[in-house]
Amino acid sequence: MKDLVPVEGEKYLFRDMNSNAIINTSTKEYNNYTQLKQQKEKELERISQLENDFKQIKNDLDEIKLLLKGALKWIQIK
Repeated sequence: MKDLVPVEGEKYLFRDMNSNAIINTSTKEYNNYTQLKQQKEKELERISQLENDFKQIKNDLDEIKLLLKGALKWIQIK
């Protein structure tokens, strides 16, 4: 870490003199970031599951409509 220079006025921020990047060394902020990332991933999975459920329900309704139309035709024939 000898190539890291503290950023003025910031306790956990350092500048890497090799890459000129700013590095945050706060484990609390890192843990908050990873927790937020996991929450977002779970939310995306939830949305994906809801979309799949919706598509399945739509397909089921389409099938029910076809069956009802067929039943109505059969009733009309008799």
